This record gives sequence, structure tokens and C-alpha cells, in this order.
Amino acid sequence: MSQPRRPNTEEVDHLLLNARLRDELEPFLDESVCLVDVRTMPTPVENEFLASMLAWERAPVLPISQWFAQELVVPSPDTLSDEALHQVLWDTIHRLCEARIVLDFTDHLSDRELYRVIYRDILPSPEKKIDLPRNYLHWACLDPDEDPDTWLRYYATESQRREWSAETGEAPPASQRPPHPRKMPTRAQ
Repeated sequence: MSQPRRPNTEEVDHLLLNARLRDELEPFLDESVCLVDVRTMPTPVENEFLASMLAWERAPVLPISQWFAQELVVPSPDTLSDEALHQVLWDTIHRLCEARIVLDFTDHLSDRELYRVIYRDILPSPEKKIDLPRNYLHWACLDPDEDPDTWLRYYATESQRREWSAETGEAPPASQRPPHPRKMPTRAQ
């Protein structure tokens, strides 16, 4: 007769962490916890999921400009020359990335248009500041539902264009290279 396998120290630590996370999540329980299928998910992966849920629940809602040690305040776009705006834009983009905020779908916007989006829409926007090292806020500078023409023209893949055409019965606009291609910082950098 074989002896039952004893869990190792690491497995016990994962199980203890799992119990603690579930206890701390108790006041916030809703149907999202049912997304965790403990029969197929390794305990460390489940713990990561539960920790991210707990971080979400506890995260403060702050304007993005206040996510920084010192509030990120940038000059009005109307007060900057094109050259100065370009420099402030890239400094701001890099500061946002350092705060784990990345901008998506920016290549259809001129520098001034993108800076206005940051100034007017992104920095004052109240968002949950989730303090997890692998968590990034992706800010889409284009909503495909609100502006399908721009999405289809500059960003949609051929598969997405065909799918859109099948759904709408319309021909998509001609695919083009965006007028302002940029190498934006991403979460991998």
C-alpha cells in the first residue's frame, strides 16, 4: 500500500494564501468569483486571479493626473508651439507609460490632436489605480464603434474588415497607412 503524498512547503503556502485571499474577498463576492474553476486552475494561478480581484476592489478611483507622486500637470495645447508641444507630448507619453498607462490607436492623430486627447480626456479621467506590477491601463485613442471608418481604414486587420463587411453588408473604406505612425512605448518595454 502506498503512502499518501504529502504537500510540499510551497504547495501549503499557496493554499494558505488562497484561503486568505478568499477571506479578504468575501465582502466583495459576486458572480466573477465563479469564473475561477478550481478543478482546472493551478492554485498559484488562482491566487494571482484572486489577488487581482482584491486589488481591483480596493483600488482608489483617481483622475489619472493624480496617479503620480506629484500630480502630472501639462500646459494647455493652445499655449505651445509645434516644437514645444512635440517635446511635452513625448515626455508625457513616457511618464504615462512609467505609471503603466499605454496609449493605443494613436497613429491617425497628429501630435497636437493626440496631446489634446491626453490633456482633455486622459489626464482628468477618473480611473481605478490598480497597484499590481503586471497591470496596465490601455487607453484606446479610438473607439471602433464610434468611428468605424477610421478603425477600418487604419487599424483593422483584413479578417476584421471582412467580418465588419459581413455584419453590415457594406464595403469597408480602403485600407491605408496611418498618417502619423509612432513607436509608442508599450508594457513590454
